Amino acid sequence: MENIKKYIAEFIGTLTLVVLGCGTAMLVGCDAASGCGYLLTAFAFGLTMVGMAYCVGNISGCHINPAVSLGVLLSGGMSVSEFIGYVISQCLGAFAGSGLLALIFSLGNVEDKTGGFGTNSLAGVGDNAVAGLLVEIILTFFFVLTILGVTSKKAGHGSFGGVVIGFTLTLVHILGIGLTGTSVNPARSFGPALVALFDGNSAPISCLWVFIVGPLVGAAIAAVTYKFLESDKK
Repeated sequence: MENIKKYIAEFIGTLTLVVLGCGTAMLVGCDAASGCGYLLTAFAFGLTMVGMAYCVGNISGCHINPAVSLGVLLSGGMSVSEFIGYVISQCLGAFAGSGLLALIFSLGNVEDKTGGFGTNSLAGVGDNAVAGLLVEIILTFFFVLTILGVTSKKAGHGSFGGVVIGFTLTLVHILGIGLTGTSVNPARSFGPALVALFDGNSAPISCLWVFIVGPLVGAAIAAVTYKFLESDKK
């Protein structure tokens, strides 16, 4: 029963992240030239993370991201079976969140300024998959490394951990939105891409692998790096 509650918390958290983060992008757009929608989207993702950290963090740890769960797994913080349950819950939550956005924007006849439910793309890096992969690896590395450091029992950040994590997510979005739309989260990319496919837009699915592989590789490197640094400290 305890694990079921964790999975439900991860489902809700990821759904909320997609609805508020991708929903903001859909509503205001992510035009780096004007900057307004760009920054609003970055803060939408970051502030949602802060809120969810204090909402479901005490239940599931508020990973709401398969890359974060992988980092925790490799750091010895969860079992393989828990990891699988978390990832399934996160992907389902992201899909449900994207479905809600599709319904709301359709019923309200609201323009989706991203053209694909807030999906990620390689447009900012000239459709170069290698460049996109590198961006996602680097951004996820910074993000997951921060999470592992902040949540370490030796960190002593107490109740401020959620704020640090949320603002770090905001920061990586500020850099990454103009390049790849910023994934650093395979579930966040999977949900919108799948709903876009159902809506007749297959473009996001064709490059989805970048936003799955990149964050997972970045998270794995972060976990190995932090484990090394922490063991060296001992």
